[in-house]
Amino acid sequence: MTVYALKSKFQNMLRPACRFLADNGVTANQVTVSATILSAAAGSLVWLSAGARWTLAVLPCALFVRMAFNALDGMLAREHGMRSDVGAMLNELGDVVSDAALYLPLTVVPGCSAPLVVMAVVLGTLSEMVGILGVQFGGGRRYDGPMGKSDRAAAFGLLSLAFASGAPRETWPHAVMIGIVMLLVVTIFRRAGKALQGGAA
Repeated sequence: MTVYALKSKFQNMLRPACRFLADNGVTANQVTVSATILSAAAGSLVWLSAGARWTLAVLPCALFVRMAFNALDGMLAREHGMRSDVGAMLNELGDVVSDAALYLPLTVVPGCSAPLVVMAVVLGTLSEMVGILGVQFGGGRRYDGPMGKSDRAAAFGLLSLAFASGAPRETWPHAVMIGIVMLLVVTIFRRAGKALQGGAA
């Protein structure tokens, strides 16, 4: 079970907003680009403030809005005839750039291990690359967990909230980051295995 399993329910909640955007001429690509800009702005806020607590409280909100935008651009593409090769490329690149923009600024937060944050971002990027390879092997895009995009957003969002709340920053952030890294390794191997199975089927 991962956060991704809730995707269909989340999309149902957003469907009225999706119809509103489509009716008013907003394209899937515009939503994708907006999500990336939002991520860059939120991450820059944390970075420039050297991890001030109020900016860490903003980060989970930005993560939630970004995930909503990610759901909306896909719905617009599928349900309103906006699929395109450019859109597919923007979607994949936007996810990787947004992850880096939102999570790398945590390297300046006292109590958060910079090497582990960087490792998590690198492994997260690798997991998305492996997911894309599923298409090449005939099995379709892989979104397997246990630490997919939505799971990373939830984990980093909760971590940021804990920092923003003033929780003691001793050993637990390191343990959380180590857990994220380990689950990312599992995710990469699982996606690779599922992609290869799809190609063999």
